[in-house]
Amino acid sequence: MITQNILLHSRPEGLPSAENFKLVDVTLPQLQQGEVLVENLWMSVDPYMRGRMIDRKSYIAPFQIGDVLEGGAIGKVVESKNDDFKVGTLVNHMMGWRKHFVSTAEQLTALPQTPFDPSYFLGVMGMPGMTAWTGLNRIANLKAGETLFVSAASGAVGSVACQLGKQMGAKVIGSVGSDEKAEALLALGVDKVINYKTTDDLNTALAQAAPEGIDVYFENVGGDHLEAALNNMKDYGRIAVCGMISQYNDTRPTPGPVNLAQIIIKKLRIEGFIVFDHWEHYGEFTQQMGQWLAKGDIKVEQTIFEGLENAPDAFIGLFEGKNKGKMLVKL
Repeated sequence: MITQNILLHSRPEGLPSAENFKLVDVTLPQLQQGEVLVENLWMSVDPYMRGRMIDRKSYIAPFQIGDVLEGGAIGKVVESKNDDFKVGTLVNHMMGWRKHFVSTAEQLTALPQTPFDPSYFLGVMGMPGMTAWTGLNRIANLKAGETLFVSAASGAVGSVACQLGKQMGAKVIGSVGSDEKAEALLALGVDKVINYKTTDDLNTALAQAAPEGIDVYFENVGGDHLEAALNNMKDYGRIAVCGMISQYNDTRPTPGPVNLAQIIIKKLRIEGFIVFDHWEHYGEFTQQMGQWLAKGDIKVEQTIFEGLENAPDAFIGLFEGKNKGKMLVKL
């Protein structure tokens, strides 16, 4: 059959553009024994994919020019020569950026039977939700009564981290880039929200929001946010470093915060983490998250683009602040 893929056409310089992507028709081979044909229903776009577009060594191999891009996706088995994946089975996998593909069982995980929309397994019940849960529970060890600051607080990870912080009994402060996003976070129960684009001084705004200081900072941004957080951390505070989206499109090295001495003065602990190193705890996470979702304690935020051809626009939109919650493409 003929289907469509999106390739990395060229490496971005700065903010990615449509010219860096190419939509192509491809012909799939006939199924062999043990294989299945999967039709993708949903695909994810995530900030970490920007790093894979740079030809450098990292925790995951870079994309190669001319190859199909990859990423989390939910698909349905539409033809099968594998007894473990019958026709109609919904599967989670990393073969996004394509409409269909032929696969072996090793690349697929069948979705569990739940009352939730399958798209949730790319967001609140998937890698972003697991990332938020891991950062707060296993890295920062957030405790009830503490103050949590979350940057990029309206994004896929940040919006879940804010809500988890409230479920764990913390005071939660979030930073966002628009008044609309601020209002949405307040509606989710976040205690204080800073619009960093309209404040004259992020450091002062954070001090006013957390006059008693910050116990835990969930870091998604870097740059000015990290500098302001360091100034406002309590002694023995913890910083879980999930991402630094402010630097992903930089074309030259970004100067570090000028106040790194605060790490010594305040005896801070800073730890970066990759969620896949903690995946053995995914079952524990899904059990807790499923209960919160069923009770309505956690709300799902999604921004949806339609059609594979619009996946590049969805991806670029991550860096333009176009998403509230998880950015998804519905195929």
